[in-house]
Amino acid sequence: MYSSSLKMNELLFIIQALLIIGFAIGALKLGKAALTSWVAVQALIANLFVLKQITLLGFNVTASDAFAIGSLLGLNFLQEYFSREEAQQATWICFFFMLFFALVSQLHLLYIPSPFDTAQAAFVTILSPSFRLLIASMSVFFIVQQIDIRFFGFLKKAMPQASFALRAGLALVVSQFLDTCLFSVAGLYGMVASLFDIILVSFFVKLAVIFCFSSFMRWVKT
Repeated sequence: MYSSSLKMNELLFIIQALLIIGFAIGALKLGKAALTSWVAVQALIANLFVLKQITLLGFNVTASDAFAIGSLLGLNFLQEYFSREEAQQATWICFFFMLFFALVSQLHLLYIPSPFDTAQAAFVTILSPSFRLLIASMSVFFIVQQIDIRFFGFLKKAMPQASFALRAGLALVVSQFLDTCLFSVAGLYGMVASLFDIILVSFFVKLAVIFCFSSFMRWVKT
């Protein structure tokens, strides 16, 4: 049972990573408005899905690591194909919608359910911890995103002949290491079985997503 569930989780992870990469490329093809929306949507999905713990490669991890890559991937696309200003604006738009979601999710819980309601318990389970997660995410958000934008810009100037995939990959590795450590401590401490497992394997999972992303970039056209 354990072996079969582990294989299933690994297969689902590969499918998830491919979907994120494919839709990121699709957003790039649709333009900067789609990429900006992609950054915000991925951040919101990551904060909701982070509550589900799964077993991956024998470790307890969250099910949302790949979506954090999707958000930063959108920022790197914006900076590479449009401008640094567009990437900076996307971070503010993402922050705006994350704040909106944090507020309305708490208002949603305050509604008194009718006698016929069957969903309140599920909403309480999902949305009650999410306020802390969103606050932690928004705090870490600016630190990590600004570092990613600046470091990617530095690599773009320092390595002008290098491919976008290489520069973006290096920037993502650095930013995701910081994101994993900071967010795990701020948002997940006391909520997960093993914080060390989360940090270690989450970073490994993110490295795998970054590697997959780099492998597929040869099909991206400007």
